[in-house]
Amino acid sequence: MNAPLQTTPTRRQRRAPVGMPSATPAERDPRWQAVVRRDPAADGRFVYGVVTTGVYCRPSCPSRPARPENVAFFAEGEAARQAGLRPCKRCRPDEPPREARHAALVAEACRAIEAAEAPPPLAALAARAGMSEAHFHRVFKAATGLTPAAYARARRAARVRAELADPAASVTAALYGAGFNSSGRFYEAADGMLGMTPGRYRAGGAGAEIRFAVGECSLGAILVAESDRGVCAVTLGDDPQALARELQDRFPRAELVGDDAEFERRIARVIGLVEAPALGLDLPLDVRGTAFQERVWQALRDIPAGETASYAAVAARIGAPKAVRAVARACAANPIAVAIPCHRVVRTDGALSGYRWGVERKRALLERERPR
Repeated sequence: MNAPLQTTPTRRQRRAPVGMPSATPAERDPRWQAVVRRDPAADGRFVYGVVTTGVYCRPSCPSRPARPENVAFFAEGEAARQAGLRPCKRCRPDEPPREARHAALVAEACRAIEAAEAPPPLAALAARAGMSEAHFHRVFKAATGLTPAAYARARRAARVRAELADPAASVTAALYGAGFNSSGRFYEAADGMLGMTPGRYRAGGAGAEIRFAVGECSLGAILVAESDRGVCAVTLGDDPQALARELQDRFPRAELVGDDAEFERRIARVIGLVEAPALGLDLPLDVRGTAFQERVWQALRDIPAGETASYAAVAARIGAPKAVRAVARACAANPIAVAIPCHRVVRTDGALSGYRWGVERKRALLERERPR
């Protein structure tokens, strides 16, 4: 009988335990998984060197993955350089992370917009940041949640409101103080910025008409109010009179019109939204808040029915990852229940946190949206 064929074991087979190759030192290091994932959160914590290429990189480097047996880890770039390695030209590990560089450029652009008498052209902002217009537009929106033009409009609206808040200044002084160079352009933009004429805004909304109705739904009392621009309030509670008083406090000088049979029929559409939130509301909304609040409220409307997001995730989505508490305050200030679905925001561990209209109502709304 012939002897069995003998084969020479490979290098990996010679050093491996039975049936399973052993891990390299790099693979046993917990930092290796951050490199595998190209985790940007690990940038700044360490760098890794590739001995075969002689370069060192940040963990999120988009270059082709290195073989683990060729990788060494360093606490910082200086240690890698002392080991004879040079910085990667692609990820530039000795510079701030790309996200930080972009954030600094966007912050500088925001300051330029706020300081300018008129909104700077996109081309000028992009050139100042050293980017193409399209790239700068994407980076700015990713960081702020707004386009440069929308940010400029929001800042100008804030300046208009601040100028009109001064009782000693005339409307004419306010329009020039806000950076408008003609009254025509100011009055043309005033409705979009203030929801009413400048004079009416200064008078605290006096003369503005808001229709409202109070009804009952499965979650208790519900109040729906509508300005001439759209639904401006949807509130829930146990006491219908308390909901009406809250509306009066919010619009102290507006004319509140109730007992409108035609409008009371429309409230059924909003009650339908409460009973089946996933259907959405096809009525226009009159949403007015600070630029930050409006970014948060738009992010809430982007959360699909049946899903939830944490406050931290919403903060990251609008490009302000450290503003978790501010996001929570914006959710609490939301004046339009269900249509702006702040009930879909939960704690990081998935637990339900505070809800302006009660945690039990929040739980009920989420239960109704849950896929069957």
